[in-house]
Amino acid sequence: MSGTHTVLMGDRGRIVVPSEVRRRAGLAEGTPMVLVESEDGLVLLTRGQLKERVRRNLAGLDLVTELLSGRRHSAAREDAA
Repeated sequence: MSGTHTVLMGDRGRIVVPSEVRRRAGLAEGTPMVLVESEDGLVLLTRGQLKERVRRNLAGLDLVTELLSGRRHSAAREDAA
C-alpha cells in the first residue's frame, strides 16, 4: 500500500495523484486534503489521516498534567519576581 510516486506540478500549482493511489485511498473529486510542510519536506494527507497521525503522536501523553505543571512553574516565577 505504500510507495513512491513521481508527480509533476502543472499550471497554477496543481498536481495529479496517480489513479491507483486515489483508488486505494478512497479519494474522489472534492476530497479535502491537507498539505503539511515540515523540516523533512511535504506530506499530503486526508483529514482522517492527519487526525490519526496527531492521535498517534499524542498517545500516552498526559497533556492536562503538563499544562498544569507549566502554569504552576509560571506562577512560581511570577511570585518570586
